[in-house]
Amino acid sequence: MVEGAPDGRRIPEEVSIVGFDDLPVARWTHPSLTTVRQPLFDMAAMVATTLLRIIDGEHVESLRLELATRLVARGSTAPPA
Repeated sequence: MVEGAPDGRRIPEEVSIVGFDDLPVARWTHPSLTTVRQPLFDMAAMVATTLLRIIDGEHVESLRLELATRLVARGSTAPPA
């Protein structure tokens, strides 16, 4: 359980904290952790598709792909004071 920041500040009253990947434990902390959720299934599908194209000898224009993320607001963030 998260009671406060390592330096003793109160979350979210004095400092907001945001995590990444939206792991299940983010919901179980106190306060629950605001996090950025990535589309893991879509990421894996794009990697598999690209890899299969490369294996088949197809030319792949770009190996960089951008997929949308989503902010999941929970109890570890507050509006600016």
